[in-house]
Amino acid sequence: MIRARKTWTTAVAVLTVAGVTPPGAYAAPVPHEMRTATTAPDTVGKLPPGWRIAAENGRNHLEWQAPEPLPVSGARVEFRANGALVGVPHRRDDGRTFRLPLEEVRTAGLENLQAEAAGRRLDDTPDKSTSRATDPPAPKLPPQLPAGTVDPGEPGSYATTTGEYSLPSIKLPGLSTPIEMRGVVVAPANAPGKRPIALFLHGRHATCYVPGTDDTDENWPCAKGSKPIPNHRGYLRDQKLLASQGYVTVSISANSISSQDELDDDGAQARSSLIRNHLGSWADWTANPDTAPAAVKGTETDLSKVLLVGHSRGGEGVNRAVMDSLYPPPVAQDGYRSKARWNIRGTVLIAPTILGHNPVPDVPSLTILAGCDGDVSDLQGQVYTDGTRGVSQGKALHSSVYMVGANHNYFNTEWTPGQAQAPANDDFLDWVPPGVHDPLCSPGAAGRLTADQQHQAGATYIATAARLFVAGDDRVRQLVDGTGRRAPSADPARVLTHAVGGNRNAAFLPDAPQGGAEVTGARLCDAAATGRTACIGETGGPGFSPHFASWGTNHEAGRRAVALDWKKPGTTAQVTPGKPFTATGAQSLALRIAVPPNTSGTRFDVHVKDTHGKRAELGTVRIDGLPGTDRARSSVWAQEVRVPLTPATQTGLDLDKIAHLQLTPLSSSGKAWLMDAWSWKPGTPAASAGPLTRVDIGRLTVKEGDTGSRTYQVPVHTTGKNAGTVRLYVIDPDTYKATSKLVKVGPGTTGIDVKVQIEGNMRHGPDRSHDVLVKAVQGVVVGSHIGGVTAEDDDPMPTVTIEPVAADVLKGTSLKWRITLSEPADTEIQALTQIVPVPGGRPELSTADVDQEWVSELVDEIPNPAIPLSGAPYGTLVHEIPAGEASADLLIPTIRLQGSEPVKYIRLQLTDEAGQLLGAPFEGTVRETV
Repeated sequence: MIRARKTWTTAVAVLTVAGVTPPGAYAAPVPHEMRTATTAPDTVGKLPPGWRIAAENGRNHLEWQAPEPLPVSGARVEFRANGALVGVPHRRDDGRTFRLPLEEVRTAGLENLQAEAAGRRLDDTPDKSTSRATDPPAPKLPPQLPAGTVDPGEPGSYATTTGEYSLPSIKLPGLSTPIEMRGVVVAPANAPGKRPIALFLHGRHATCYVPGTDDTDENWPCAKGSKPIPNHRGYLRDQKLLASQGYVTVSISANSISSQDELDDDGAQARSSLIRNHLGSWADWTANPDTAPAAVKGTETDLSKVLLVGHSRGGEGVNRAVMDSLYPPPVAQDGYRSKARWNIRGTVLIAPTILGHNPVPDVPSLTILAGCDGDVSDLQGQVYTDGTRGVSQGKALHSSVYMVGANHNYFNTEWTPGQAQAPANDDFLDWVPPGVHDPLCSPGAAGRLTADQQHQAGATYIATAARLFVAGDDRVRQLVDGTGRRAPSADPARVLTHAVGGNRNAAFLPDAPQGGAEVTGARLCDAAATGRTACIGETGGPGFSPHFASWGTNHEAGRRAVALDWKKPGTTAQVTPGKPFTATGAQSLALRIAVPPNTSGTRFDVHVKDTHGKRAELGTVRIDGLPGTDRARSSVWAQEVRVPLTPATQTGLDLDKIAHLQLTPLSSSGKAWLMDAWSWKPGTPAASAGPLTRVDIGRLTVKEGDTGSRTYQVPVHTTGKNAGTVRLYVIDPDTYKATSKLVKVGPGTTGIDVKVQIEGNMRHGPDRSHDVLVKAVQGVVVGSHIGGVTAEDDDPMPTVTIEPVAADVLKGTSLKWRITLSEPADTEIQALTQIVPVPGGRPELSTADVDQEWVSELVDEIPNPAIPLSGAPYGTLVHEIPAGEASADLLIPTIRLQGSEPVKYIRLQLTDEAGQLLGAPFEGTVRETV
């Protein structure tokens, strides 16, 4: 017997016939502990430690168990193999166990199986008993930038008041438990006129705690003896800063959503509905002030000036709320049915998630990326900036703010040890063994911010966004758009910024949908891919890049950058866009270029050529790599550099027809990645929402039927008055590979038309899903990005019987029974057999009487002295009958010991998944002689 947590061959034989269902499906309760037997006598591969195949309620599950409970976090746990997504497991109540039903597996092979969250591997924790003899050197920090002309982090002149309201809970589609409507309000006192409003939303975190203990959970409502964690009160400092500057602020609670957001979209739609329900209430109170709760009375709000601030999964909820306010979602999935009576001027996204890669292009945003983020460690929020390029008008400014030394949690005081009411943690330290010091991100390291420093820096940039997006003060733009100025209130944080949109016009976008770009002296690489086309290899190379954060497919078409890799200076890389670009009226050419972490002095000469062949040297740029370590690796992040266009004008170059961009490295060797290039001039243009088409992919669930075939269409909901373009991905349910194509959607187009043929049969099998994913390319916003058709199996599971083949044997041979199904199935079937005590005082086979490799599957360590097999910790054997077969053999290999021993017995009992007995027990007998 070989247990499945060590066995590959059985697992692969099972998994290759599994279907695909959407991420986030729920699994059933944890069963009693069991080990799995297999009929394969010579397996060559092994599951890694901590992994196994578990049986539960008639379904097999791929299971990983962490050594210790993992904290509730924003980043979702994913199973991956060979760089491909296997599936999204369900987190069990113990916080350690993660399970994925085998029919939901999304890949045909399981080599290099890993558990990951936001690109960080979870199942490969270094040996905690060891540490480095000496600490590695501290990375060099970026220099402190010159101060800007204004500092939005300075408190304003208003005193503030604080109160809290609680409204009746609401029901939202897809969630069984009602959602609380609670908000803490901080407002300016005696501020004249109607005031702009800022709404804060926290992310996914533990929801309840037991006072006086370290116990937390994610239940809602909280059980008796536990108290709610006030996650929404973690931004009071930020609220007071904004309120002192004249903003009415409210931070809302979303604990109920956090407790039940294992959904296709990680709860983004639910969080959007919650935000809009609160804004709807504020609109009601504005219209009828007498109906406002006490915490709101006395405030006058201007709902035409709204700023939304979201942290972690709250950031994704904020983004969806903007989308839903401008482009309403399908009624069936929406939890707010009224028209938006507000205007969202901008968003602040703090260490956010973005599962759908679906940012709203025409509303300005500022995304804070935390350099020591131990939760959303791939810094996927970069997509809120990059993902807007070319989608719409391009006038809304989208800024990324890279904050060296900041972790994920300390932006919220209720997630901060020493400040929170409930137990809290430093998320970066969750992945650092005791005794190991990270020279950048461990507390006390030169680059690591204290909790108060980080929170103050975060508050400063929230206030900067409010001043730019809501108040329209262009003087603060230089703090967030790559100009290279700092806000002194954020000191000592080292902060770097870049941006797209605003007063930029595209010069070169490597992922432009029309394609046609040519690159010489470098290569056009794939941002999200495996193999040689990838911008950064699977091993991470010099680090990981937030620009290349993974999505729902293993390879994305059309998402690219330019990778430069040179061995000597003077190796010119030339980029030729699909069509010439214009820089007329611009002041500079702005480029976003990333270099490997901890490098210094990477320099390029920048030239442009027009369609007439005239060439101009614009200047030289220098980029130093961001600080990084082997645990803070998401540091291949592009920095904005600018060169003046004056030399081009002086040489007579035609700025209306620039055909080529050339980068010539001056360093002896190196690597770099060009993300894009823009013509740039100062100023912040007005940004209005374009008339975009909205696309939502639905899911149709049908019964497979007994005979014949039926054709179904993937449901797609499309609204809007103009045509746009999406990239459609269709996942093959057999190979799990995605095929993609550009599709026109909206009026006058055929739209997304995916038909699925379902074959009926009369054999039990797995549910089978045909998945479709979609991403906006041009003129479109995408709400629900994943859907498809799922065919539910409607045939009963075969019954299992067992018959003896060799139940009375000599020592040194194997006991054998045949497990038989009433009929073959289209999926593997597990038969559970429990070893039970032998009655009547008869001698029982012990751990010393059977093959020691076999017995190692029943125990963590071979016991000495031996114990009866019925006393082994893992006494339930799980035998798998492969798909299409009707039987398997249960073998118990005995060994011959020296000396004479009495006849010994073993007693077994078939059970179901709940441990209920099936039929009568059966016995085997082992004799010394016939």
